[in-house]
Amino acid sequence: MNCYLSRNYKNTSLAGNKAKTDIERVMSDHGFRNVGIKQSTYSNAVIAFLITLLGVLKTLFSIHQDDRIVLQYPLKKYFSFVCNITHFKDAKIIVVIHDLGSFRRKKLSIQKEIERLNHADYIIAHNSRMKQWLIENGCKKPIGELGIFDFLSDNQADFERPVNKPYRVVYAGVLYQQKNAFLYKIGPHIKSFCFLLYGKGLDKEKVIKSEYFQYMGFVPADRLISNSIGEFGLVWDGDSLDACTGEFGEYLKYNNPHKTSLYIRCGLPVIIWKQAALASFIEKERIGFCIESLTEIESILTDITEDQYRIMKHNIQLLNTRLSEGYFIMNALKDAINAINSERL
Repeated sequence: MNCYLSRNYKNTSLAGNKAKTDIERVMSDHGFRNVGIKQSTYSNAVIAFLITLLGVLKTLFSIHQDDRIVLQYPLKKYFSFVCNITHFKDAKIIVVIHDLGSFRRKKLSIQKEIERLNHADYIIAHNSRMKQWLIENGCKKPIGELGIFDFLSDNQADFERPVNKPYRVVYAGVLYQQKNAFLYKIGPHIKSFCFLLYGKGLDKEKVIKSEYFQYMGFVPADRLISNSIGEFGLVWDGDSLDACTGEFGEYLKYNNPHKTSLYIRCGLPVIIWKQAALASFIEKERIGFCIESLTEIESILTDITEDQYRIMKHNIQLLNTRLSEGYFIMNALKDAINAINSERL
């Protein structure tokens, strides 16, 4: 049987936890059995720890021979334990990667992380770049690709809303200067379009004032989807206007930022760094454009024709439907299950 392990999620408004709870919901809707306890959202650290621990311990009795259990990685200190129990029961592990602690947060060495991931029987990486990184660093297990994160919401974007000119570019996420210093440098380069910021942590006193640079505050994702304004969504991280730099910026070369999926659900074509792992996906699906530097946005938006924008919006609408239904995770899980089943023949 196909299974998954649910746990406690302290804050489901965070991108990582939103992605994980969405995947659980999709799996549940497709008949996967939860071998842990019911998903919970306790914010108290002690309660959260105990709830997750109980769920992990329950797997001792819930996993059966030939089961296929999906683990969302990282699972911190419990990961190896659950893998060992699963294999003791002669069942298989499918890992869906959300974050690589050795790459961005440096909480463990690359060798240790690969060692952990090699406990799996099949791994679902974000994209081909992450897959290649895993292989080059010693991952021996079969690896598939997600493509892009799905994004569930009962709310829908209004694809009939009129297009505003000059164009408005949305940036949603963490606005602290420590994470995204580029936000505090881009002001002089905004002359003929409107830049809208959604999120927490903006130091308004340090941002260059401009009539085209507007802070919209924090808006929950569901409300942003149904009430979004703007014509494009920007995917960019780091210190510089000319490249995505720093730990968060470099990580764009390997991960799938959840905000990309949010922009698509908002009906916004995507502007993304040309070296980002998702750049090829954006180009292939024709849902936006790629840039080397933020200073290019001005001229590109000036040159985009109405027909070009209409095509991007049409493609966004088609992809929006897939993300709302969990298409990409189910496609990746089907490949994983088929690969595992073929090994048993």
